[in-house]
Amino acid sequence: MRKTLEDIYYGNIIPCDRQIAPGSNLERAMDQAQKCEEKLVSQLEGTQESLLLNLVNAQNEIYSTMAVENFVLGFRLGMRLALEAMDEDDGELTAMEDRRR
Repeated sequence: MRKTLEDIYYGNIIPCDRQIAPGSNLERAMDQAQKCEEKLVSQLEGTQESLLLNLVNAQNEIYSTMAVENFVLGFRLGMRLALEAMDEDDGELTAMEDRRR
């Protein structure tokens, strides 16, 4: 366990450091979004272009914030499950004593 904690501390484990699988639905959706954004930007001028870019940037900030929040919530839930799984004194049955004594 210590090695994992040290790897996290030294930056050797980065959970969000992933590549997008080539040909995946995510890659196709990202390509489509980029093409649509480029087409819209090329058709707009001045304040309209600025407004669209502000909208896109705000949405990206929302998605990034939600991703971090969901990661933290999921991690906390996982830790609560792990702690609860370690609690052996909460049921109706108790462990039998060692009969070899």
